[in-house]
Amino acid sequence: MCGITGWVNWRNEIGEQMHIVQAMTETLAHRGPDQMNVMNLRNAVLGHQRLAVIDLEGGRQPMQKTVGNRTYTLVYNGELYNTDNVRNQLKEKGYTFSTTSDTEVLLTAYIEWREACPLYVNGIFAFGVWCEEEKSFFLCRDRLGVKPLFYTERPGEIAFASEIKALLCHPHVKPVVDIQGLAGLLSIGPSRILGTTVFKEIVELKPAHYLTITPHEKKLVRYWDVEDKAHTHSEQETIEQVRTLLKAAIERQLVSDVPLCTFLSGGLDSSYITAIAANAYQASGSILHTYSVDFEESELFFKKNDFQVSRDAYWIQLMRNQFKTEHHEVILSQESLVEALLDAMKLKDYPSMADIDSSLLLFCHEIKKEFTVALSGECADELFGGYPWFFAPTSHFPWIRSIKERESLLNTSWQQKLQLESFLTETYEAALTEVPVVEGESKEEQERRQLFYLNNMFFMQTLLERKDRMSMGASLEVRVPFADHHLVEYVWNIPWALKTVGGHEKGILRKAAEGLLPKEIIWRKKNPYPKTYHPAYTKAVQTLMAECLADSSSILYEFFDKAQLQQLLTTGGASFKKPWFGQLMAGPQLLAYFVQLHHWVKHYKVEFVS
Repeated sequence: MCGITGWVNWRNEIGEQMHIVQAMTETLAHRGPDQMNVMNLRNAVLGHQRLAVIDLEGGRQPMQKTVGNRTYTLVYNGELYNTDNVRNQLKEKGYTFSTTSDTEVLLTAYIEWREACPLYVNGIFAFGVWCEEEKSFFLCRDRLGVKPLFYTERPGEIAFASEIKALLCHPHVKPVVDIQGLAGLLSIGPSRILGTTVFKEIVELKPAHYLTITPHEKKLVRYWDVEDKAHTHSEQETIEQVRTLLKAAIERQLVSDVPLCTFLSGGLDSSYITAIAANAYQASGSILHTYSVDFEESELFFKKNDFQVSRDAYWIQLMRNQFKTEHHEVILSQESLVEALLDAMKLKDYPSMADIDSSLLLFCHEIKKEFTVALSGECADELFGGYPWFFAPTSHFPWIRSIKERESLLNTSWQQKLQLESFLTETYEAALTEVPVVEGESKEEQERRQLFYLNNMFFMQTLLERKDRMSMGASLEVRVPFADHHLVEYVWNIPWALKTVGGHEKGILRKAAEGLLPKEIIWRKKNPYPKTYHPAYTKAVQTLMAECLADSSSILYEFFDKAQLQQLLTTGGASFKKPWFGQLMAGPQLLAYFVQLHHWVKHYKVEFVS
């Protein structure tokens, strides 16, 4: 993977200001430590930080290609999984290639198919193409939004980047947060409304969208979405199709010119990926390496609850025994978890999931010592209905059950200004208008479809963003086979009764795993990503929170009720009775979130405006 940046100005040549894009690009060195390059194209300057994975010599960027009397320049972050197939199609049309990289294939695909090019490729990507002769600029993002892309516009110019921090280096962009951004952060955060960010002047290119700008027109187009179709397969046919599509997706994503491993928690999703990958490696005479994460002394302090019902070690050992993987268990200290909180916040560019982020960052750093690419199980729960809330639909985003508690933490003034509960309701209702409507569906079927769509557009995006920022923060490329669009398109139309066949969460996926995985793995109850229960962690974040509250200029005093802040500190976050977000952000995780919020405002010099 890589980091991309750029600045296009149709009114003036900007080559003399190349240093601006140079500075923007340097902020993304963690995304691509292998090579940096910035190219002056008169009205455009493009920057690239490269993490070399395919064609280590030939895939350098920005990449240029001239066809006829036009020269096209590409910067690209991502990976194509059908490179050979697309290259062969293009060769049949008369194109030649000087590298074996997917970068050249993507650039040539744009030259041939222009705005339709993303429909021909299978992969995860965010890229920009500048044509000097046409003065045209094209930005595009993959179907599921696995790879990030942000931009900011002013009359006659646009700047873009893989991460927000790069745009904040541009002199025309300020770290301004308005009422809308603040309400979003405190009501639905760390999820976001697609297409927006916390910052007023910075927007997100939505998944499955492209943006085309020329001196004469501007087009923002959605090029892909799930399509509603009647599901005509029997149960057994559905099981076989899920097996076929998932196996193909995993095997496509094993292609790499650098060492590759898998995440392995012993849960259904990571175990499925590991099994297919291990079998493929064994067939070629290789051994697959796998990684899991845990916390020091977790065996002493783990607390079973409705969400996290067990530790992972037993099930990981089952997988090791059956698939003969070389397994590595990463044990994180409480001290390192706390120390990485601010690094995690800076990688996200806003306060987010506290130590749920920082532990993943540390985990990825350990993997990076030996590997450059890993496969992970994100998106399976959103596709197949693996979360508890799929079985008890609500009238709001079910991963945000704390809106009244969130609002009550605010002081009276900001309660009135932000109206968090109203903002949440308006956001939810606006999101529902984008859900495909299917004639003849019952009310229950319609609500279930809405829930799946909202999970894909909000909750899944939050987890994909987390995985991208924390993994790329360690210069590790993480691929997510469950986000393969062929699989997504098929699973979207599997009826709920089939998805939960046998009365089990993700029942159809469990059935597809029969004959592949140990039975105990197949029927293991879902566990979320692990968190620490160690009292030393609670004590450490209490200390950090106390330091923040000792600062009379802390933004925490501006927004929140002082007495409630003190109560949170005293109780280690236990006075807040529900998880802030999802299933895990409770107790000390909430204190860590407030620590991130305090330091975010100071580090980014955030300005708040009405």
